[in-house]
Amino acid sequence: METFDYVVVGAGSAGCVLAARLSENGRFTVCLLEAGPEDRSFWIHLPIGYGKTMWDPQLNWMFETEPDPGMHDRRIFWPRGKCLGGSSSINGLIYIRGQQQDYEHWAALGNTGWSWDEVLPYFRRAEGNDRLSGPLHGQDGPLKASSIASKHPLVEAFIGSARGLGVPQTDDFNGASQEGVGYYQLSTHNGMRCSAARAYLRPARKRPNLRVITGARATRVLFAGDSNKASGVEFERLGRRSSVQAAREVIVCAGALQSPQLLQLSGIGPAALLAEHGIAVRHDLPGVGENLQDHLQLRLILEANRPITTNDQMRSLWGRAAMGLDWLLFRRGPLAIGINQGGLFTRVNPASTTPDIQFHFSTLSADLAGGTVHPFSGFTMSVCQLRPQSRGHVRIRSANPLDAPAMQPLYLSHPEDRATAIAALRYARKLAHSGPLGALVLREHRPGPEVQTDDEILDFCRRYGATIFHPSGTCKMGPDGDPMAVTNPRLQVRGVAGLRVVDCSVMPTLVSGNTNWPVVMMAEKAVDWIQADAASGL
Repeated sequence: METFDYVVVGAGSAGCVLAARLSENGRFTVCLLEAGPEDRSFWIHLPIGYGKTMWDPQLNWMFETEPDPGMHDRRIFWPRGKCLGGSSSINGLIYIRGQQQDYEHWAALGNTGWSWDEVLPYFRRAEGNDRLSGPLHGQDGPLKASSIASKHPLVEAFIGSARGLGVPQTDDFNGASQEGVGYYQLSTHNGMRCSAARAYLRPARKRPNLRVITGARATRVLFAGDSNKASGVEFERLGRRSSVQAAREVIVCAGALQSPQLLQLSGIGPAALLAEHGIAVRHDLPGVGENLQDHLQLRLILEANRPITTNDQMRSLWGRAAMGLDWLLFRRGPLAIGINQGGLFTRVNPASTTPDIQFHFSTLSADLAGGTVHPFSGFTMSVCQLRPQSRGHVRIRSANPLDAPAMQPLYLSHPEDRATAIAALRYARKLAHSGPLGALVLREHRPGPEVQTDDEILDFCRRYGATIFHPSGTCKMGPDGDPMAVTNPRLQVRGVAGLRVVDCSVMPTLVSGNTNWPVVMMAEKAVDWIQADAASGL
């Protein structure tokens, strides 16, 4: 059994950062366990390729939720990355930090060290921005943020219509104010995806003190005898059970779905749940797997009255050839951008003081995200509520670590979420049918003109709503007085020594936007705490 100073479970956004940073000074040995394969697929690195990887079981866990009573008992497809880079290798590439107020709220909940001023240096440390600089941005970090150079007539019309509704145009959704409309910046570099694996792990792989083991599915955290000191990780690889020892810490970075699963399988979680599956209780932590939050995606699909959409390009041989040549020769065009180009953050709730909804504007359309494009000139406006109040849970369904956990999001279970969904769809329609964008719309394909009343709109949301891929909160951090907190603010699991969780699961509340960059920030911040503890002998 090999021994390392640190064993990191999961080579996603957080795990890649931790493995790279903890191994860079040469003082520590690090083992990084990843259940999936290397990130060698061409479709990972081509920005638009997530239309392929989203449906590839070799690179994607292909999870489904339990039947959700708020969604007409539908099972919702929840893709999660299963390769080096994790979900940063298959996500939509969008660079968003969330609102400054999100982090102030975390701090107000008792999470010392997580205020905006305390997290900003770590965002800047990670960021390599191609255009933005100043006190809010970094230009030398490993994770690249690139601007969309080419303008698209549909996105320009989207911006024009939003401005007509009073939304200011912005070139920086990560600036002093999030509110505005414009083009997103993307996690790309020279026309290629910049995943956490490419940004952090690839440069670190040559270090002799870092070992990366792919195809290694963690099955439980190991402990030293009867103590509550984590001592290693058991994993399955090529049909065999193996284990590695951790002299200092085990750091779980398996994501909001599988981090709570691994803790529960290891005897850390709600005692009644563990007893139900015959798992000995190591530490009774009722919050493990609770507090599940996600952004619910509501998609308005429209047909343009001119053949200017990506659908039109993809339906013709010449159009596909032109896109391919544009990328091969110049690393630009639709293949270098991905699916979503335009963004919008605004308010539909009169009580909101900051944006409460977000739009992802795409110049193509399909029945499902990443699905086959429609046979008409379609484009998509996806809108989501930024701070949902509905809470679900993640729970093991058996003691078998190879069984997927039971995931129940309970979308639209809170009345505020239902009201916001209706208001967001009404706002999206107003935007689509006004100004320069309205001049390009031939018809509304979905929801369709027959859907008009609040009840009909809510029913549409229940029938067609889907994840926008941001499950979070299932191992939330919190102060000593919070009985549902799984970790303390330094991300150490309560009641257990030598064990941390660093990923989306520790967010007490979901950030107002896409989650990849906030997780990278959290890992950068955790590195400093881990190294400080090592220096002090803890």
